[in-house]
Amino acid sequence: MGKRIAIILGHPDATEPHYCHSLARAYLDGATKAGHEVRVIDVARLDFPLLRNRREFESAEPPTAIRAAQDDIRWAQHLVIVYPLWLGTLPALLKAFFEQTFRYGFALSVGSVRGMPKKLLAGRSARIVVTMGMPATAYKYLFRAHGLKSLESGILSLSGIRPIRSTLIGLVENRSAAWRRRVLDEMCELGARAI
Repeated sequence: MGKRIAIILGHPDATEPHYCHSLARAYLDGATKAGHEVRVIDVARLDFPLLRNRREFESAEPPTAIRAAQDDIRWAQHLVIVYPLWLGTLPALLKAFFEQTFRYGFALSVGSVRGMPKKLLAGRSARIVVTMGMPATAYKYLFRAHGLKSLESGILSLSGIRPIRSTLIGLVENRSAAWRRRVLDEMCELGARAI
């Protein structure tokens, strides 16, 4: 029996295709061919404002585009988040999307045991795919992958999502077409396995 998968494409540029788009498409292709159901949330194509205060974050009424994304995430058993590394972390538009989407009443519940919020998205797993210009090992060991860790622990894990796996793809701008094809094949295989 197939899984329900939501792919969150977090590249902020919708004007031209990027390697992140190809990675998301490869995962989608592998997943659908294996019988999984997939929905795609293309963050760059959504219309939503930035949150500027606590009142807006705690509001019960997110924008229409965000409500639709929440429906897709609630429907999904597995999330795939694909984005380029910008200044050591996720792009501002993707961070703004998570701030809008993973709000109280959807991802977290206020007033739980010992002051910790209740995790409302438990039962889901995630794969984070990050492309970058630097070597992936440098990001992971020299820079300690702080941006990735903030997404894992401060957003996904806090909401109850686990396990969380990651794929770091470094030096993307200097790779051969054969190398890029091999990585896309690996992404297709991950999609087929829904992990």
